[in-house]
Amino acid sequence: MFRMSGMPERNGSTVDFARLSVFREVALRGSFSAAAQALRYTQSAVSRQVAALEEDAGAVLFDRRPRGVVLTEHGRCLLGHAEAVLDRLDLARRDLAAVGELSAGRLRVGAFATAGAVLVPRALAAFRTAHPGVELSLSDGRSAALLARVLGGELDVAVVTAPPADGVVLRHLLDDPLLVALPLGHRLAARRTIRLTELAEESWIAGSTTVEDTLIGACLRSGFRPTVRHVVGEWTAKQGLVAAGLGITLVPGLAAGSVRQDILLKRLRAEEVTPRAIHAATREGATPPPAAESFLGHLAAGARDLRRELGEVTAR
Repeated sequence: MFRMSGMPERNGSTVDFARLSVFREVALRGSFSAAAQALRYTQSAVSRQVAALEEDAGAVLFDRRPRGVVLTEHGRCLLGHAEAVLDRLDLARRDLAAVGELSAGRLRVGAFATAGAVLVPRALAAFRTAHPGVELSLSDGRSAALLARVLGGELDVAVVTAPPADGVVLRHLLDDPLLVALPLGHRLAARRTIRLTELAEESWIAGSTTVEDTLIGACLRSGFRPTVRHVVGEWTAKQGLVAAGLGITLVPGLAAGSVRQDILLKRLRAEEVTPRAIHAATREGATPPPAAESFLGHLAAGARDLRRELGEVTAR
């Protein structure tokens, strides 16, 4: 009974892939000398490989004749299996090479909602252009849940805002500033930078009646409770209300590139509002797939572009 080389022996002999390859070549060419020439071996080396394989098999595989060799019944039986094994091994080698060369494989990405507005889609698009053969998947969620999926091996890369966690490697992408969205005719429209406390008497638009759970919770940390006039969950509706002059709201810098043109975005004083640190998270100690390493490069490039664009948007 055969076993593969390197596997624990269980009442059987060992057969390795090199011997199978030599056996197939001899069977194809009907001669030890012809097989040796094709494989660039010596004829004696080919004879030794076949003899060792016959010992492993416990059967004669070739009838030796004056003008070459002919497969025995045992040899014909083994040849089909040898071809299947060697063909599958060759396919495995080609698949492994394709993964390493990024012409195949997969990439599983997760991102919190705002990162999915511009940063991650751009990076994914650039990655797909460079490596169209890699299978891509994207899922969203809160940062804590995404980190859990990275630790569980469900995601290769996650873009998160969470602080450092055990078992996770964080690569800093950018610091995401908090911006205020104003209508075009707002009294502070000419200002480049605004103090959050200057907006204490404004009407606000929020995603929830619980201010503490929203971006405008920053107002509480500046010493005032904002007056929320409109509560809407969709970012598109928030923009429409701001553009109509019905209130103002806070916007993460990551979303600045997706803001409509009839809204002004202004920076808030850095000492009043701390930017969020955005990271790419991977699992510590795990060998990242080649696709993940490449994607991290596209994320870093996208983050640089966003920092530049953010400066242009807030200068309007």
